[in-house]
Amino acid sequence: MTLKRNNKYRLELNISAITMQRKNHHILILILGALIAISPFSIDMYLPSFPAIASSLDTNLSAVGYSLTSYYAGLCMGQLVYGILIDRFGRKKPLIMGLIIYIIAAFLCALSTGITSLVVVRLFMALGGCVGMVVARAIVRDIFPSEETAKILSTLVLVMGIAPIIAPAIGGIVNNLLGWRWVFGVMAMIALTILVAVKWILPETKAEDKSISLKVAKILPEYFNVLKNPVFLSYTLAGGISYAGMYAYIAGSPFVFMEKFGFTDSQYSWAFAFNACGLIAGSQLNKLALKRFTSEKICYWASILLFLTGFLFLITAVSGVANAFLALGFTFLFLFCVGFINPNTTALALKEFQAATGRASAVLGSLQMIAGVIASGLISFLHNGSLVIMPSVMFGCTAITLLLLWRSNVSISLK
Repeated sequence: MTLKRNNKYRLELNISAITMQRKNHHILILILGALIAISPFSIDMYLPSFPAIASSLDTNLSAVGYSLTSYYAGLCMGQLVYGILIDRFGRKKPLIMGLIIYIIAAFLCALSTGITSLVVVRLFMALGGCVGMVVARAIVRDIFPSEETAKILSTLVLVMGIAPIIAPAIGGIVNNLLGWRWVFGVMAMIALTILVAVKWILPETKAEDKSISLKVAKILPEYFNVLKNPVFLSYTLAGGISYAGMYAYIAGSPFVFMEKFGFTDSQYSWAFAFNACGLIAGSQLNKLALKRFTSEKICYWASILLFLTGFLFLITAVSGVANAFLALGFTFLFLFCVGFINPNTTALALKEFQAATGRASAVLGSLQMIAGVIASGLISFLHNGSLVIMPSVMFGCTAITLLLLWRSNVSISLK
């Protein structure tokens, strides 16, 4: 009993210290942003290496694309596992375990001798790396009031958005100098650095709760209870499907820009960085917009602009007038809109939960990744050498997002 009181006291001290530093919480935000950025970095850094991987493993770009799909599948499954673990054992222990799994899997990716082994090990790499996404969202909900969550998440998007800017550039340089296998070695070293920061700097924000059962028969109803909340489900699906459009872009962009428009791996890296700036710009302007408008309104109007962007991109592709300049412009604007939508839908969804934040964060992340798996999988499955495939999938995501936000109309006034 004394030990339990001491743990609770230390936890209260940690949260109190963080609360007092809200006006100067740069280190905390940096670590949380790095945790969220692990998976985007793991995706974006090896994109310029697709041709080299295909050549080395005697396969094609479409087959290498399945390593993206397997990664998304791992993100889906892993987040549900960590959701219950971080509510049961606190935030740090499962986080450290997941990072260790990621590091080991990254080294195994570097040793892959065939496309099948690469696809399988990428699955385990995601099972480890996804813990950062679940824990970061949960910690934000732990220590910040609900009305500040969207602003903090927008700040995390800024940190996370740096990954798509520097990851392809770093990956391209490493690939050119040392080969594609070293790209995964660098991923492992980055994760090791984050692990050290988590171990020695990141405080624990939730005490262990032994009342939470780890039995499957009791865990599943807990997740179903989260899904039964209509507000949570509406915003989670809307945000997840809009994000799936971004994953369709990630999966399809190597073909569109490198094969269709003839970009070199270096040029593709810069194009990817340019588009990532759209995500950053949208997320940071969202913080300003939140001073005048509600998250509900911002979501709705951003989804309209997202729909129009997807529609125009598809029309130019179908008509044959699309070129590299137009493709860059439309994908930039697409990610710009996602930068508004995702932080707000996430904040609105998690607002419904407090005691079950870990589980809610896990369900939210898993549904987003399921949408990502479907979108990226469609890109690989429908690949036929046509420019139309990527904008078609992206447009489908925009249409569903707009429909969900229009139909849900949860606590929103459009006057």
